[in-house]
This record gives sequence, C-alpha cells and structure tokens, in this order.
Amino acid sequence: MPRLLRVIGPAVLLAAALVSVVAALAFGGGAAAPLLLDPGALVRWGLPISTLVVNLALSGTVGALVLACFAFSSDRPEYGIALDFAAACAAIMTVAAAVTGLFTFVSVANVPWSFDQTFTNGLSSFVTSVSLGQAWLGITLIAAAVTVLCFAVRNQTAIVFVTLLAMAAVVPMAQQGHSSEAAGHDAAVTSFGLHVLFAAIWLGGLVTLIVIKRTLGGGRLVTVLERYSSIALICFIVVAASGYVNAELRVGTLAELATPYGILVLVKVAALVVLGLFGLMQRRVLIDRLKRLGEGRTFWWIVTAELAFMGIASGVAAALARTVTPVPQTRAATPTPAEILTGEKLPPELTWGRLFTSWNFDLLWVLGCAFALFFYLAGVWRLHKRGDAWPIYRTVLWTLGIVLLFYITNGGVNVYEKYLFSAHMSAHMVLTMAVPLLLVPGAPVTLAARAIRKRQDGSRGGREWILLAVHSRFAGIISHPLVAAGLFAGSLWAFYYTPLIRWATTDHIGHEWMVMHFLITGYLFVQSLIGIDPVKYRLPYPFRLLLLLGTMAFHAFFGLSIMQMHGLILADWFGAMGRTWGATPLIDQQTGGGIAWSVGEIPTVILAIVVAIQWSRSDERETKRQDRNADRTNDAELKAYNEQLARLAARDGTAQR
Repeated sequence: MPRLLRVIGPAVLLAAALVSVVAALAFGGGAAAPLLLDPGALVRWGLPISTLVVNLALSGTVGALVLACFAFSSDRPEYGIALDFAAACAAIMTVAAAVTGLFTFVSVANVPWSFDQTFTNGLSSFVTSVSLGQAWLGITLIAAAVTVLCFAVRNQTAIVFVTLLAMAAVVPMAQQGHSSEAAGHDAAVTSFGLHVLFAAIWLGGLVTLIVIKRTLGGGRLVTVLERYSSIALICFIVVAASGYVNAELRVGTLAELATPYGILVLVKVAALVVLGLFGLMQRRVLIDRLKRLGEGRTFWWIVTAELAFMGIASGVAAALARTVTPVPQTRAATPTPAEILTGEKLPPELTWGRLFTSWNFDLLWVLGCAFALFFYLAGVWRLHKRGDAWPIYRTVLWTLGIVLLFYITNGGVNVYEKYLFSAHMSAHMVLTMAVPLLLVPGAPVTLAARAIRKRQDGSRGGREWILLAVHSRFAGIISHPLVAAGLFAGSLWAFYYTPLIRWATTDHIGHEWMVMHFLITGYLFVQSLIGIDPVKYRLPYPFRLLLLLGTMAFHAFFGLSIMQMHGLILADWFGAMGRTWGATPLIDQQTGGGIAWSVGEIPTVILAIVVAIQWSRSDERETKRQDRNADRTNDAELKAYNEQLARLAARDGTAQR
C-alpha cells in the first residue's frame, strides 16, 4: 500500500467520525441548549466529541492488543509496533477520559468554569463519591495503567492480561450507558458493553493492520488478514445482535423510528449493513485476489472506505448517547417495591407452566451458548471431513449441556431468581452440578486440540492458547482434585455467608460473575472426577469416590444449615419485594435450602455411577493389556517369575541340607 494511504485511512476514519457526530448532534438535538441549567456550548458540544475520542482510542488500544495476542508473532516487527500503537492510543484515551469526566461534572453539577477551591472540591467529590464520576475516574486510571504496561510488558502471555485490563474499561462505560432506574437496565448494560467492546476490536483491528502493514512481507499479509477477518466476523455478529437489543430498549415501537433518535439509529444500522457487505467481500473476494495477484491499490482503497463507514457509525453512536430517546429512561411515577429494587415489574405468580414458558434473555449467555455450540459442532465436522472419529455421545452430551445452560441463564429460572431465593438456589445448583455433568464428558479441550489447525509461524491461535492455559501452573493448581473440591464446596459458604451474595443479587455485573464462577467451579470438580480432557493429576478411583462422598456430605450440610435458619438472607431484598403470591420469604428460603440439600443428591449418584463404570473399564483395560503382553511375549514375565520362585525354593532346600 502506498505511504499516502497509510495516512489517509486513519485520517478518513477521524474525519468521518467528527463530521458524523456534529451532524447527528445538530439533527437529533443532542447539543441543543436546555431551557434550564445550560452548561454552555463548550460542554454541550465538547462532551460527545470527547466521548467519541475515548471510544476511538479504546478501539485502537483493544484492537491492537487483540491482534498482538491472536494474529502476530511475538518475534516479528509487527508485534512490537502493534504494542506501541496500543500504548499511544491508551495515552490518548487517558487524556480524553479525563476531559470527558471534567465535562460530565460541569454538565451534571451545572457549575461555572473556574479554578477556585469550590470548583476543585466539587470535582473531587464528584469523582470519588458519585457513581458517574467514579466511572470516568476508573476509565482514566485503567487507560493510564494500560499505557504504561504496553511499554513495559512484551511477553505475549502477559499481554493477555493487559488486554483484559484494557477491556475492563468497557464495564464502567456500560454501567453508565443506561439509567439504573429505567426498565431493562440489566439487558442494556450487557448489550451496550458487548456492543462497545466488539465494535472496538473490529475497528481497532482494521486500523492496526494499516499501521503495521509495511512490516508484513511475502504471504504474511494474507495470513494476518485471514485471521483478522475471522475475528471481524465474530465482532459483526455480536455488534449486530447487541445493537438490536439496544435499539429495542430505547426506541420501543417501529413508529418511534420516525423520531430523530430513531432516524439516527437507522443511519447507524445502514452503516453496519454496509460494513457487513465489506466484510463479506473481504472474506470471499479480496483475500482470494491477494493470494492470486498480490497486493494492489484496490484492496486498500476498499479498506479506507470501510474505515469511513466505521467513522460514520462511531460518530452517530456518540451522538445517540446525548439524544433524547423515545422510551423514557426514568422510573415510573409510582414504582412498586420490586421496581424500586430491581427496575422491573414483579412477575406473575410462579407456576410450573410459567417456569418453562417465561423468558428473560441475557445476551451475554445467548451469544456465549450459541458460539460454544457452533464451534464445537464445527470442530466435530472438521474431524469428520478428514476421516477422524469422534464419539457421538460426547457431541450429544455437550449439546444437552449447552441447551440446559441456555435455559438456566435465559429461561423461567432467570425470570424469578431475583424475587425468589428458591429460584436463585435452583439456578446455582444446576449451574454448579447439572450443567458440568453434561459438559465435561464432551471433552472440549481434546476436541480443540485435534480440530484447530496448529500455527506454524510462532503466533498463537485458539489451539495454542487453549493448550497453554491447560498446561499452565495455575491450571495445574486449580484442577487438582483436592483444590477443585475445596473450591466447589467452599464457594457455597463464601458466597452465601459473605457480602458476595448481596453483590451478586443486586448488581448485574455481580450476577454475571456468580454464573461464571459457579459454572467454572462445578466444571473443575466434575472434571477432576470423570473428565476426559488432560489434567496434571488424577486421584485413583477409590479416592475419587471418597472425595465425592465427602464433598457431597459437606454440600448436604450446607443445605441443612439454610433450612434451619430463622432469619432471612438479604431481608431488605427478598423480604421487601412486595410479593403477595407464593410462600413467605422465610419459607421460600427454607425451600431453597431443601433444594441445595436434595437436588445435589441426583448428580452425586450419577457421578458415583460414572466413576464406578470408569473404574471397572480401567481394570478391564489393564487386564486386556496384560493378556496382550502375555500373548506377545509368550508369558515371558510369568515364566521368569516362576523360574525365580524355583531358584528361591532350590536355594532354601540347599540351605536346609
């Protein structure tokens, strides 16, 4: 690509974004002066523009880091350039986030600009005591830390953790992106966070390719483009799905698309559709053309055009955040106790029918389950195409496990677990015991090691990262049977008898952490007992049964302790919902304890049976191995043993004489 295009590409992105945000603000009224408490034109226009700069800088940071982890070789020049680019973007993000926090303070507090003690004290209180100020302070500190780490850290394994830290900046963005008092807050936090993160990877990855292009010689350009294209496809799916959820929450009905907010949403959708077509062209036509004809101007001009549409989408998105939505982002005038606590209306009385027909979709787990099932089946299909066998029961069990996980995180249990302790405990038990019992025999790590192509250029793809994680020292510790059992059983007490229960119940981020934590600890425990995937240490079968029985006894004792409690766990939550149907909160809590005590027995019996069967098959395999060895050596070991006994007997007879 000519040197000029390397400059034009990012310049087109920035210009398109700035023009779009100004035009969208003017059209949607996002920068119009309010009738009361006008913070001034500088803040009204500066706040969305500085937010846009934060988003673009975040994209450059995260996109470059993701490609450094999954597309580049750490011993090649492009790796270091990508990290330097990520550091530069993180530095810009640090300054832009600080400026955005300052603009936000002036806008919220409506105080005049000054440098006196009153202004600085107010700003200090805002960033330390107000959630909105704390969010921007957190983003600023994360960006500053990433800036330093991108310069200081070059180890590819350590860069993964730097990448996760950079991605963590999305969390405070998502939490402030939708009013906690408005309906659909949890869905909005998830969808907005996914939207920002994957759009950042998509956009930042493309800009990074332009920055490092001059270091990619020979066929390396095509190879890296293919890897980026796969990442971009996943990003497109997530951005499209999360964008739809966001629009539905804020637009409401089709008629509202005629409002300024709705029209801007349509503009953003149009830009996304065009970007999808660019991506399709890149995967189907342009990469193949590069393989046949080599690099040409056409490809890079198309990349520049793609950046222009990304800039339009980014600018409109920044303006939408300041535009009045058709659906009010405020609480109802006379909220019910449930609406005050959860932001949602109290659902109707729980019945067996509603348990299996009610849905509360969590986009994170909808997409997670869809990708987990798709990639597993794709791996099985790849093995089948090259003639390798994969047991059908593994595919069936994995599919059933993903379906059950999808239901628990999106179905009736998810609808009622905020309001009923028993539903919350049911979700916990299924996540930590039933779902892993189906997923572990699916052997996903073994499938990945066999199905994913091995990288030959020193970079790390999915196979390399999975195997590196499985064989790491940390994995060896947490997968040890005693540690896994301790995490499995100890998490119950640490969760329900500490403030963690409040965080996981009242905060959406805490809830997502809870689901992930119990799924992982349950998976590790079941893996230590009946797993097929490789681990560093396994107990002999008799000790596995003892460990299972001991852990389940501890589990049953926990359930009994809940059943015998006479006080409510989170009385100001489960006891304050204003619920007039169903059991009283205390009886419902005792029912939850009964669920913890009784439901755990079914997986325990199944696990014990599976361990016993594996034990029996292990003995059979050992017997067959010994028989084959005897046939192969004509019982050489037995003959040698008998000859040794004969020599000992002869020696004893001689000694007696």
